[in-house]
Amino acid sequence: MNILSYIPRNLITAVILGNCIILKSATGQSWTSIIVKNVTVLGPQITPDVTNVSRDGGYSALINGNIVWLYDDTECIGYAGDQLSFVSNTAAYANQPNTNARNVQDFGVVMVGIDKAGRNQYAILADTTVGTGGWIPFQPDELDFNKANEGKERVAIWPGTSPTPISISQAFMFAPLVYVDNHPQDPSKEYQPRGMTLITITAPNSGPIATRQGDLIIPGTEVAFGGFSTLLGFPSTEGSDTNSNDRDVYLIGITDGGLQLSRVTLNQITSYSKYSFFDPESLSFSNESPNLNVTDGTNIYLPGSFSSGNIFYSPYFSTYLMVYFNKHVDSTFYIRYLDLDQPVQQNDSTWARGGKLGVGIQAEDAEALVKYSWSSEQKLYVSPTGAGGFNYAGISHPEYFNRQYFAQSLYPGGVHAKQRQNDWYGADLVTEANAKGDGRHLMLSWTSQVHGGMDNGIYQIYLAMVEFDDVPVSPQPSGTKGPNPSSTIAPGKPSKTPQNMIPGDASTVNAFWNVETGLWIFISWLGILGAVMIM
Repeated sequence: MNILSYIPRNLITAVILGNCIILKSATGQSWTSIIVKNVTVLGPQITPDVTNVSRDGGYSALINGNIVWLYDDTECIGYAGDQLSFVSNTAAYANQPNTNARNVQDFGVVMVGIDKAGRNQYAILADTTVGTGGWIPFQPDELDFNKANEGKERVAIWPGTSPTPISISQAFMFAPLVYVDNHPQDPSKEYQPRGMTLITITAPNSGPIATRQGDLIIPGTEVAFGGFSTLLGFPSTEGSDTNSNDRDVYLIGITDGGLQLSRVTLNQITSYSKYSFFDPESLSFSNESPNLNVTDGTNIYLPGSFSSGNIFYSPYFSTYLMVYFNKHVDSTFYIRYLDLDQPVQQNDSTWARGGKLGVGIQAEDAEALVKYSWSSEQKLYVSPTGAGGFNYAGISHPEYFNRQYFAQSLYPGGVHAKQRQNDWYGADLVTEANAKGDGRHLMLSWTSQVHGGMDNGIYQIYLAMVEFDDVPVSPQPSGTKGPNPSSTIAPGKPSKTPQNMIPGDASTVNAFWNVETGLWIFISWLGILGAVMIM
């Protein structure tokens, strides 16, 4: 039993201004279509299969009826504080999603002995080492490198972001390969990017399976596309074959200046030479990849400060949401929405005001990401910190409280339209009958240091549930749901207030188909590899 799981389930509800938190944009606009009614802190994830576990990350996806949770560096610890196992990534299932949403079932758990008090001790993948094992398999050259450099340097694979479904039974993700130097002469060289590798994931009831699709897909000298978020969409309306059965993949990566975006067809996703890259100035795609170090906002898809997060379609708001942490280590979740009342080209009859052809968008309309402006950054929720004083790896989990998690096109052709819904997850927190709509509630997670110490810190995944309020009617004369145009940001067009200068809270710091010792904030490539990589 995990002794760290005996933290009481603390249902802390933040209710501000009577019954809602009204978000205000960074540009000072007081109106927004997003209003938070309350936030309930659920507490840490419970891991009963192992003695004690310290890990970070916490990304998830619904695959084959199982909610798969993915983690970065994972250390299992004995009752006496000794290390039982340590690997660079692990995976688990949410095995009680409707009776205890915090509980997860780990795989690869083995008994590693008995402590002095006669208690059995259990650890994850204890028959491997950080250089040889992990849920995501190493390639032969990576194994050779780790063997040759044991104790000095290693290749690590960190999931870094949530997987993207390509059907209801399979998903993919881009995960960073990182060189980790345990004792660098230059602290800034502790983490060095090797590039992005492609992982496909299936989820039989026996446990999640990760399969590597080749070695490096995106070199470490390029923007780590897919490291922040990846979306699957219909073929582009500007393509020569819009009736193609293939789909387009939109990959978003983090740089020091903000987010960059690329696109490729799904069947060509393993060929980086086939990728095209969004040019914010021309509002079009080109074959020239963006400079990794560019900071000029006019050359960046979305200027700002980002460290972890994801983009997903919200059936409640009928548009895409972006939920994320920035690099200011302020433990704050921020949110933006794709404003369908603000097309980037006013004479576009397809991507018009109000959505595609003027009638909104659906989950497969990922091309909308380059056809409409993002709202300004707004504070969503400041997560409570542990002993470390700040949290990281903040991300959202839209598969909870949402029967419309899967896009309609992901279901098999023989499934009737009325049956194209996934199960409801999170019923112990809010039942479907009381939820008042798919996506009105949203699960958040973050990594928190629950026990202090530079060399022996213990990290856990914490959860919270956001409940949104009714979508208000816009005060604009048109009666649309969009805010004033001055509060939105077109791709490549920075707001009047530089997004990377927003002050933090002063009180917190498909067919191709350790925990480390030490504490370091890796803020560079992949915007800290999709999260502030600590431990």
